[in-house]
Amino acid sequence: MTTLSADREIERLMALHPKGFDLSLERVSRLLDRLGNPQDRLPPVIHIAGTNGKGSCAAFSRALLEAAGYRVHVHTSPHLVHWHERYRLAAPGGGRLVEDHVFAEAIHRVAEANAGQMITVFEILTAVGFVLFSEHPADAVIMEVGLGGRFDATNVIRRPAVSVVMPISLDHEAYLGDRVELIAAEKAGILKRGCPAVIGQQEFDAARDVLVETAERLGCPLSVYGQDFLAHGENGRMVYQDEDALMDLSPPRLPGRHQFANAAAAIAAVKAAGFDIGQGTADRAMTTVAWPGRMQRLTQGRLVDLAPAGADIWLDGGHNPGAGMVVAEALAEQEEKNPRPLYMIAGMINTKDQAGYFAAFKGLVRHVYTVPVSMSESSVPNDELAVRAAEAGLSAEPVSSVAAALMLLTDTLGEDEVPPRILIGGSLYLAGAVLAENGTPPV
Repeated sequence: MTTLSADREIERLMALHPKGFDLSLERVSRLLDRLGNPQDRLPPVIHIAGTNGKGSCAAFSRALLEAAGYRVHVHTSPHLVHWHERYRLAAPGGGRLVEDHVFAEAIHRVAEANAGQMITVFEILTAVGFVLFSEHPADAVIMEVGLGGRFDATNVIRRPAVSVVMPISLDHEAYLGDRVELIAAEKAGILKRGCPAVIGQQEFDAARDVLVETAERLGCPLSVYGQDFLAHGENGRMVYQDEDALMDLSPPRLPGRHQFANAAAAIAAVKAAGFDIGQGTADRAMTTVAWPGRMQRLTQGRLVDLAPAGADIWLDGGHNPGAGMVVAEALAEQEEKNPRPLYMIAGMINTKDQAGYFAAFKGLVRHVYTVPVSMSESSVPNDELAVRAAEAGLSAEPVSSVAAALMLLTDTLGEDEVPPRILIGGSLYLAGAVLAENGTPPV
């Protein structure tokens, strides 16, 4: 008997079915019905949408629940290096990425149930998540939306314990609309009548207004950042406050002031879902939370060895103007604490606002090395990306790879210069490729 492999099963799916997204619930609903509707047999679900911050909210929610002793399943997307990263199954002492044989068998079973019908790979893999989560015991499920909300394949959950909408900005305009209120309306599609809703910090009033109006129309018990809960820094600590509690907490392990608001949304969400989270639990969660590829510090590995000695290297997969702003702010904080010259190694895909992303770093970055994104067919050519960076007011030049950029920087800087700070970013595809080449994939 041939041993099933998750990678081989997914390769078969990719050869049979269209790539990308086709926003509809009809196909995935049909498939799930054939599978016995596993999405209706889940523990309490924390369902998270948003343009930016939804992955961080998922990471904080997991850390909070596991710190309290709960067993938690987690679905996130996309993955960085391996498909298995999308499914973390609950286990004593903390969840584990799904084992290959378990994953492969579930994929095979779901593909058989689909029986060759028209569907996207994302929809099949979402169904795989529901099957896995329904067949393994847990106390909670954290489910991150893939794209949008209203027609995302995860939005077949009828009664979530809580629906969370994180910061909204322009992204995926071809699918979701070219104004933040249109995007907000799509994200608000995960709100369900009478089910609790949490709205994270919003940059745009128009987006927040759409979310609040939708929640009120559906009769959702509602918590809004800045109104019903908030967080701020004070004397090197994070202070969280809502109508029930005031918590003095360790600062989040994830860097950047924006993570205070992300952590606050997660605390509010977990509480709204009915889980008891006290100050001790929340404090432990702030110190243990992890989210690979998002302002992740790289301290060892094959690529790190190519960098200038003592370099402070950060990896971030943020890829839109909103993400650029929060990453730039986080790096500005680092500059205040420990001044170093900042260099960027950037790769992006052609569906993103490249100049808008780079604009956030004007006056902060000394020089940008632009690289191709080898893991994506939609990669912007490195010479074209250098032009986009220059249009945003940055000094830029194209190079062939991240490794080449690091070696060039090592050769360029003098031994007596302050070791640089380096941001590698602009694409989750690039972040995944870097972690793979560095030998430090997510676990």
